[in-house]
Amino acid sequence: MKISLKAIAGIAALTSLATFGSQAQSLDTPWQDDAGFYVGGNYGYLNVDGHDDFDDDNDVWQGLVGYRFNRYIAVEGSYIDFGDYGNNLSRADSDGYTTAVKGILPITNRFSVYAKAGQLWWESDYNVGGVSGSYDDESLFIGAGLSYNITKNFLVNAEYTVYDADLDAGELADNFSDTDFDTDLNQASVGVEYRF
Repeated sequence: MKISLKAIAGIAALTSLATFGSQAQSLDTPWQDDAGFYVGGNYGYLNVDGHDDFDDDNDVWQGLVGYRFNRYIAVEGSYIDFGDYGNNLSRADSDGYTTAVKGILPITNRFSVYAKAGQLWWESDYNVGGVSGSYDDESLFIGAGLSYNITKNFLVNAEYTVYDADLDAGELADNFSDTDFDTDLNQASVGVEYRF
């Protein structure tokens, strides 16, 4: 009888350990541990905050590719189309490429927050008072967002990013006293991400 009770107690203990192990694994973040490449896209709202001539709201599109080293660090590159903004007197059409370092903080096994900082290389075609030109430059940007794993490979996110752009329309110096248009491009977007 004692042998039977010991056997039953041993089986119960092993079953409890197995159950505890599977629960611990489900509470861990196995999806977020996977390193590898990912692709994604964002669509959102762009607020152009500059001189009065360039204040505007617009849609913004972004395609991205990245690589996760672990659950905390990734590098990311993207192409972004800021679209056409301004008014009848002064307009600009901007797009560019970015590269960034992304820091990720997992909160649960599906939900995480992140912040990123990087460099934007951009080009603007502009028309100011009927005089057209093109200008390219590079600017810094910072952003932060929330991410949610729908499946192991598919995520949705919401993000806010600020780009510090400075348009210097130098060839218009003869026509305008101030040709330095300091502009912040503020992007609020939602997006998707697919991990390979």
